[in-house]
Amino acid sequence: MTDFLATGMLPDHYEQLAKTVRDFAQSVVAPVAAKHDAEHSFPYEVVAGMADMGLFGLPFPEEYGGMGGDYFALCLALEELGKVDQSVAITLEAGVSLGAMPVYRFGNEAQKQEWLPQLTSGRALAAFGLTEPGGGTDAGATKTTARLDDGHWVINGSKQFITNSGTGITKLVTVTAVTGETDGKKEISTILVPVPTPGFTAEPAYNKVGWNASDTHPLSFDDVRVPQENLLGERGRGYANFLRILDEGRIAIAALSVGAAQGCVDECVKYAKEREAFGRKIGENQAIAFKIARMEARAHTARTAYYDAAALMLSGKPFKKHAAIAKMVASEAAMDNARDATQVFGGYGFMNEFVVARHYRDSKILEIGEGTTEVQLMLIAREAGL
Repeated sequence: MTDFLATGMLPDHYEQLAKTVRDFAQSVVAPVAAKHDAEHSFPYEVVAGMADMGLFGLPFPEEYGGMGGDYFALCLALEELGKVDQSVAITLEAGVSLGAMPVYRFGNEAQKQEWLPQLTSGRALAAFGLTEPGGGTDAGATKTTARLDDGHWVINGSKQFITNSGTGITKLVTVTAVTGETDGKKEISTILVPVPTPGFTAEPAYNKVGWNASDTHPLSFDDVRVPQENLLGERGRGYANFLRILDEGRIAIAALSVGAAQGCVDECVKYAKEREAFGRKIGENQAIAFKIARMEARAHTARTAYYDAAALMLSGKPFKKHAAIAKMVASEAAMDNARDATQVFGGYGFMNEFVVARHYRDSKILEIGEGTTEVQLMLIAREAGL
């Protein structure tokens, strides 16, 4: 993959994957995207199709039911899906990077054998319960607690904005919780909570601005009891471990954002070649052509940024700063392109059945989820030595 940065050409297996997902996105996802968006319904049939293609297992070893690929393969799939439906793309992104990846990165062998085959198959989804009502960006302000009682963790608290947490195929939620105190600081650990478990409730879904076909709920934990063996990773390392998970996830969100940005370009190019005003195609007007050219430049720049971050990650080199740059640049490109695409489409761009209208509503969350733009700036500045 790293050779691409020098040659500008993707290896054949990556190119074939991208084409396969692109065809699926156009033939299966696109025809039902507006319907699911309008109905705020979870696209089970689309998720089943992605499962059949092995997309949920892309970056995992075959021994756990995966496809034996890598994280860049996942990113390519997310980019193609993001062009036509961000809700579907985030379902895959969260299911892999926030759902299955923590088990793979930090689980013991028994946990991997129990959960990964279900999650990599796409027949089950997992969610990551980090964000809380009183601590969004400040994840260290976790108030959810877990105490040991007779060989079990007893969990109490609440989470919010949790993706894939209330679907009919959600089977696992990984929860960050305060499990004690060390040197006056909170000891935060991560615990696996199977679904269903008594005391665990996925509250009614949010009424969101966008991502309407993505499953998102607040969660409550009322004396939820799970075995002591459900601790994921070392006790007290939960916060540190998930900082690593979020670093990886930012590359994936950047890829999804690039898909959204490029999807806006593609729709505008097609529309500008067809739409006539004042006796000629609107694409012949320099004002429109230049606007679309800037959109293309944003998408290209953002794509280069996430390719670079992914290359560093896969080569085992430090990638935190590059992931933050990619996430910031790509999410801003998606939002800027969505705004410009809506302008190019005029009144049609304000109609929800058009892809650019959905991108206009969907793209804002890309600048917020998995670390706001301000968090990315903080990380970049810190990595620069400031």
